[in-house]
Amino acid sequence: MKIADYCTGIQHIGIPTNDLEKTLAFYKGIGFSAVLETLNEKSREKVAFLQNGNLVLEIYENHCACMKTGAVDHICIDVTNIEKVFECIKNGHFQLLDEQIQFLPFWENGVRFFTIVGPNEEKIEFAQKL
Repeated sequence: MKIADYCTGIQHIGIPTNDLEKTLAFYKGIGFSAVLETLNEKSREKVAFLQNGNLVLEIYENHCACMKTGAVDHICIDVTNIEKVFECIKNGHFQLLDEQIQFLPFWENGVRFFTIVGPNEEKIEFAQKL
């Protein structure tokens, strides 16, 4: 069993913002369309997913954007079996940020995900839309 067996590509790129409306206007201006706007109840953050072709951005208003190069918070890899990938990651001794698989009620049926830390302190999220 390999992690790659369950990965289908990049699901989205996460970008924090201090001003959601300004950020949405910018990305819409360069060709993105909003495909989901919601509220993350747990963190109390407004969230929007924007799409242009096969590229999806997750923009969330956390008022902690660093406002400099390197502002992308995470990349998310789309998976077909979150439990199997979580098992592979745990067995591979990667640094987990989430001790268990998380859930958010985004999209039609929700999404399950977890995040690890890469060698340069980058965050890699693995997510399965339900």
